[in-house]
Amino acid sequence: MIELGNERVMYAFDKDLEAALTVESGDTVRIRTSDCFGDQVKSQADALDAIDWDRINPATGPVYVNGAVAGGALKVRIDAIEFDGCAVAATGKDEGVLGDRFEDWSTMFGTIEGDRLVFSDKLSLPLNPMIGVIGVAPADAPVNCGTPGSHGGNMDNKAITVGATLYFPVAVDGALFGCGDMHACMGDGEIGVSGAEAAGHATVTLTALPDLSLENPLIENETHFGTIASADTLDEAADRAVHDMLDLVCSRTEVTEAEATMLFSLQGDVQVCQMVDPQKTVRFMVPKAVLDVLGFKL
Repeated sequence: MIELGNERVMYAFDKDLEAALTVESGDTVRIRTSDCFGDQVKSQADALDAIDWDRINPATGPVYVNGAVAGGALKVRIDAIEFDGCAVAATGKDEGVLGDRFEDWSTMFGTIEGDRLVFSDKLSLPLNPMIGVIGVAPADAPVNCGTPGSHGGNMDNKAITVGATLYFPVAVDGALFGCGDMHACMGDGEIGVSGAEAAGHATVTLTALPDLSLENPLIENETHFGTIASADTLDEAADRAVHDMLDLVCSRTEVTEAEATMLFSLQGDVQVCQMVDPQKTVRFMVPKAVLDVLGFKL
């Protein structure tokens, strides 16, 4: 297995960045990632006002994938997520949905013990490991790692976990893949502006799909296939995700738009990924059992 340390981090997805690593299509890479605070919060006593905010949301990379070409796609399978022994959550003034309730920062510094996060003396939470920032370089201006978009980025999508496979539209040769901002647990919406932020390792398999053309990221797991979209509002993101699914299914099956729409209304789920970033992110998930009957294949 190929290892990539976090000596090289990026704070924006950028087509002009020099690759930290070059791999072949189909290679598996174990990537060391920092937490969203750049590993600057080491204990409950560390004040967020004192950290270097220019080091927020680092992603490790970029990784150049041979065979990935502009106009094609990059397939990313999430093989493993490993955490260090602690996690940090925070909220504060003007941050997240409830930022109007606070005048300063509040921080939770917890330990990871087995498959639980110790939140307090009285409460431990089950882990749901996921990758918050993951994507490829955009075609145009750099996009900072705190913002999601058609390239991926800070989607904060809790479905991006072990066993999931993502498909990203490739805008530049090599794709220039990166990831970071892993969470030990997080609810849909990430309403307080952070999950349980944790450093660790993400193991991914990167495969070039030069003949697959996409506009926005896709996701699949054992049971569902989904579209992911980011926009200025949740309404716009949901609308885009659902339209993307309709176009995708109708272009690859004999089903009519009306039939697909009725099926989606009966079986599809609009799920909020995050509602706290500069762009909001939604996923639209449809059971693969339904799509299989329609003869859908990506």
